[in-house]
Amino acid sequence: MTSTVDRPLSGDDRAAMVRHALEREVPGGIGICSGQQVHPGRGDRFPLHDPTSHALVTEWPDPGREGADLALAAAVEGFARWTALGPAGRADALRTAAQLVEARAGDLARLETLTTGKPLRDTTAELRAVVTMLKFYGGWAERINGETLGGAGSWHAYSLLQPFGVIVAVTPWNAPLLTAAANGLPALAAGNAVVVKPSEFTPASTIRFAQILHEAGLPLGAFVAAPGLGATVGAALTTDRRVGKVVFIGSVGTGRAVASASAAAGIPSILELGGKSANVVFADAGLDDAAAGALSAVFSGTGQSCQAGSRLLVQDSIRDKLLDRIVAGARVLRVGDPLDPETELGPIVHRAQYERVRELVALGVAEGARQLADLPLPAGIATGPMRTGNWCTPVLLDGVAADHSLEHTEVFGPVLAIDTFSDENEALARANGTEFGLASAVWTRDVARAHRFASAIQAGTCYVNCYKVGHPSAPFGGFKSSGWGRASGRGVVEEFTQSKAVWVATQRTAPAFPSLDRQR
Repeated sequence: MTSTVDRPLSGDDRAAMVRHALEREVPGGIGICSGQQVHPGRGDRFPLHDPTSHALVTEWPDPGREGADLALAAAVEGFARWTALGPAGRADALRTAAQLVEARAGDLARLETLTTGKPLRDTTAELRAVVTMLKFYGGWAERINGETLGGAGSWHAYSLLQPFGVIVAVTPWNAPLLTAAANGLPALAAGNAVVVKPSEFTPASTIRFAQILHEAGLPLGAFVAAPGLGATVGAALTTDRRVGKVVFIGSVGTGRAVASASAAAGIPSILELGGKSANVVFADAGLDDAAAGALSAVFSGTGQSCQAGSRLLVQDSIRDKLLDRIVAGARVLRVGDPLDPETELGPIVHRAQYERVRELVALGVAEGARQLADLPLPAGIATGPMRTGNWCTPVLLDGVAADHSLEHTEVFGPVLAIDTFSDENEALARANGTEFGLASAVWTRDVARAHRFASAIQAGTCYVNCYKVGHPSAPFGGFKSSGWGRASGRGVVEEFTQSKAVWVATQRTAPAFPSLDRQR
């Protein structure tokens, strides 16, 4: 690994580096932000740790329910201002934001890397995706229209698509800026104001994003960053009747609890929940490409992805050939300092998740899975100042059977569960045999089989001879316990608007009661 500094940094040095980035990018600290100013909370203080060393960076006060009320009050006013801009004004603001984010992508990617531990190569790619979304939804803002309704007889009938008002988006710690954009921008394009509650572990980039959007021309309160704890800020935001719709990304259990509480308050929701996605490789696949795809599918982002291809199902006749390639590929993946442009895998974002990954790997081995390769940490990490960080090297577990825990439990870390199948029917049954249905993939040269499999798999996305590609024009979301609703694609307009029918009489019509007609 190529070092980014002249000497290895201690844990305190790295914490100071993160602290300096926070002071530079969010000088007002962590709190409610509806424009440029940040309003810190007064509640319990929450610690932030450097993922590479676990050294304490800072502590910040939870804004609590008082902060949630402040955020929603700002968003209600922001909605009125955002509405007044009209479609063209909203489009201009989003396009200007695309230019600003693109110009500052380097600083934003670095902030994201320092606070999440994700490699700079990953956060740089995510910033490119955010710019693409800003441009895409900037175009949509002027193209949201209803339709003229035919067959109306003596009436002119048409429909309108109107915003809900305030949308609350609860986003996760694994990709805070990307998910804030993915869930906030389509709602903004549809004319809503947006309140984003980022994870308490990674709040900084969402605050900075809110400030840049305001600088680009979004009025005060149109996009509000509302960091805080789930039990206080999150609970208040997702059950307040000023909210028109809730969007949640996270675990199945928490998502269902949020949806239940929101529904009890009369608020609809969109959920993007967990995944245990099957990556299926048939004997006629290009094995070099399939091996590289399998490694990328589960180990990019150090496995901290809801759509990670965490189950690898291999046709038995090619098992040894494919696994030899996968083991060889895993050995050369570059684990190291996230700030190093050459690093491909960084640490887990926070300590609790790191401990959970370790526990689930131990459970998999105890249930009979066999670890294919011993992949130790690089010496510079294992014995250096970063040895106390949340480091997990890639784990390859072979023989994870259909009744094993790791067949059905989302790890959210760099762990690949592997097993074999004999024919297409068995592969499909196994792929569909979990409660999850977020993503999937099939590797084959048989075009007919690829289409059959893509049609039959119970997942919101199916990749054919690839993995983890996307664009805001394509729908993304889950089947079964992986959620409901979509946060991208053409249908996203309907997700963030309400349709209204308008009937206009074009000629005098008879009243419903004939006796009234005699009086006219």
